[in-house]
Amino acid sequence: MSNLDVIEIKAFIPAKDFELSKCFYQDVGFKLASSGGGIAYLHCGNASFLLQDFYTDALVKDFVMHLLVKNVDGWWKQLEDAGIAVKYDVKIGKIETQPWRMRDFVLVDPSGVSWRIAQNTD
Repeated sequence: MSNLDVIEIKAFIPAKDFELSKCFYQDVGFKLASSGGGIAYLHCGNASFLLQDFYTDALVKDFVMHLLVKNVDGWWKQLEDAGIAVKYDVKIGKIETQPWRMRDFVLVDPSGVSWRIAQNTD
């Protein structure tokens, strides 16, 4: 029988300005593990994604990432203290309690990709 174990899954995040997006994600707290050929591999703890030097409005319009963290207040404060919204002209929403038992906020990257950064409440 074949070994069907999964190692990981990563999304390809579109970037309108690839270099700007690489800087943005590093300032947010992701580490750049590699970059070449229009793809950058970024990670933070057990979370990772591939940033791609590719963009279309249609792709970004409904593209949403979800990042589950232990301390949503800490993440929000880190982004505010770093001036991410002003530096990159992006939106950082307020922390809200959701009916699906999470507290989260929305961060929109320079290309328009939405991130819901959340913490479980239970």
